[in-house]
Amino acid sequence: IIEMAEDGRAPAACNSRVTDMFAAGEFLHICAPMVRYSKLAFRTLVRRHGVHVAYTPMIISDCFVRSQLARDVEFTTSALDRPLVVQFAANNAADFALAAEYVSPFADGIDLNCGCPQRWAMSEGYGSQLLKNPELIADMVASARRRASVPVAIKIRINNDIRITTELAMRAEHVGAAWITVHGRTPQQRCQPVNYEAIRTVKDAVSVPVVANGDINSLADAARVREQTGVNGVMSARGLLSNPAMFDPTEPDVASTVREWVDIALGLGTPFPCFHHHLIYMLEGTLSRSDRREFNSLSSPAAVVDFLASQGVL
Repeated sequence: IIEMAEDGRAPAACNSRVTDMFAAGEFLHICAPMVRYSKLAFRTLVRRHGVHVAYTPMIISDCFVRSQLARDVEFTTSALDRPLVVQFAANNAADFALAAEYVSPFADGIDLNCGCPQRWAMSEGYGSQLLKNPELIADMVASARRRASVPVAIKIRINNDIRITTELAMRAEHVGAAWITVHGRTPQQRCQPVNYEAIRTVKDAVSVPVVANGDINSLADAARVREQTGVNGVMSARGLLSNPAMFDPTEPDVASTVREWVDIALGLGTPFPCFHHHLIYMLEGTLSRSDRREFNSLSSPAAVVDFLASQGVL
């Protein structure tokens, strides 16, 4: 059990591979949590190409703690799937803390999603809805730290009043959040420009590592955002979906990355919709409109393999 210090702060966070890398001054390339997408097979692929840390998809904590079936379906990993951060959506401290305890032996960090802007999530009190209740976020982080054997972090979106965001970040740090990921948009924004100045303000307000999220689509973007904000790492979602090798300085071509994906995904028994959808993202910029229409209509792994072979990819 982790006891609070006399000044109300949590003691120093548990160490893990992630916190060790931050402490060593490494600038981390991170695969974002992506519902349906950042599963084991995809994490395996991006780790080969410059991703230092990968997140699981967001997992709903109340289902996870109440159902063995949910745990078996929602969380799969392997000995090589490290460093790994498991992200949970939660609306109460008890569920989040218990879920964190369950996965701690298999992870290098636990993350609380305080940024998902989807209406269904907010209606359940998850994601960005938590930003309206910083006291609850602090309680959830503190509770998870008492149960988990690995560090606990949060992922947030910004407020139009950046003072509200910095106060939330400082409160999370105070109760022991090991790092903070900041998506530089508000919950109401989707495609508007990312506010990197706001991310810089959060970085300057706390002493724990800060990770920038939003419109990181290349190594050049990562370098630019690092220079602009002073963050300790960057997190990418859509950029990695389109190009899982975007962090690889050798810049492998699309065909070679597709071949790797086919080998990994079929080898791990990835369900067809996931296998296919990743390829749709990866091939979007290389197939003609008619070929995309044909490819998107395929309905079996064999049909996908035949199509790729006909295109000279396999």
